[in-house]
Amino acid sequence: MKPATGKQYNTLVKNIKTLVEQARQNIVRNVNSTMVLTNFLIGKLIIEHEQQGKIRAQYASETLKQLSTQLTEDLGKGYSVDNLENMRRFYLSYQKSEMASRIFNASSISETPSRKSSGKPVNKGIYLQTIKKNGSPFVLSWSHYVLLSKIKNQDEKSFYEIEATNNNWSVNELFRQYDTALYERLALNRNKKKVKELSQKGQILEKPKDAIKEPYILEFLGLKEDSIYSETDLETAIINKLEQFMLELGKGFLFSGRQVRFTFDEEHFFVDLVFYNRLMKCFLLIDLKIGRLKHQDIGQMQMYVNYYDRFVKTKEENKTIGIIICKNKNDSLVEITLPRNNKQIFASQYNLYLPSKEDLKQLVEEETVLYKTLKS
Repeated sequence: MKPATGKQYNTLVKNIKTLVEQARQNIVRNVNSTMVLTNFLIGKLIIEHEQQGKIRAQYASETLKQLSTQLTEDLGKGYSVDNLENMRRFYLSYQKSEMASRIFNASSISETPSRKSSGKPVNKGIYLQTIKKNGSPFVLSWSHYVLLSKIKNQDEKSFYEIEATNNNWSVNELFRQYDTALYERLALNRNKKKVKELSQKGQILEKPKDAIKEPYILEFLGLKEDSIYSETDLETAIINKLEQFMLELGKGFLFSGRQVRFTFDEEHFFVDLVFYNRLMKCFLLIDLKIGRLKHQDIGQMQMYVNYYDRFVKTKEENKTIGIIICKNKNDSLVEITLPRNNKQIFASQYNLYLPSKEDLKQLVEEETVLYKTLKS
């Protein structure tokens, strides 16, 4: 008998492989959800034990050591003192969250003070049944939640959780975005209401300035601060690390081209990098400057943006955004060069190294004060 071939057979094979892959992914997600929920409940039991016995900090530490030894002996790996402390912190961080209320409301166990203080064993297995009924409220991995639980600012924690979920950030990407103070960089130039929205909805791209970061962190390019490199070298490094650069740009960006040429009045002009944002439905032009920003650079970008608005974008698309990413800039120069009602041209600095989160926060605070001074 001849082996089966043809379009229908190939489609059959493809469909079966897709189904199996989806099933495998679902199994991994379910295992992960169960593990995260279990760790949350372990943290709950540890906290309740401490509260019932009114255990002091020094004794609580000894209890975790004893608990770690016994659980490791009985259950195997995964119950080190550090991991038990992570579970404890995880529960404290999320006990008042909407996710916790979903767990407790789906359970028939009454979380009353009398039950908590009774000291009687409680069948915690009923919590795990909520996964089958409603799905686990925890959709990220345990490693994600270990980091999120360490963020003390609730608004900041909520923002990173939303962005990690919506953008399928790996743990490494979440670490990087947190270490580069993405929340603070996006909060710059936003009023209190808009900053609050970051913690409730994540990054929402409604206006051009919503997509701007200050500064851009480009440590992944591998260029050194004290080395000699040209604007072409910087551009080439970005192209070689385009995926990481687009993650740094933010959500919704599609790469359109490098050194994109357009001709006006028989003269050729080249835009360093051209992107398109499908969420904002507009082009984004990037010009790279390795030195100090000059007013001529701003005027050049203004011309690029005007050309795209008049000759490239369609009527259905929104106005073009232009960003000059430079090593150094004078905010007063930028402010006086651009029109008062400017909503399209921006200048942001870049860093080739990963500064400490504290340094970034201080930088953002200084930029915020300067921005408010210029606007007043």
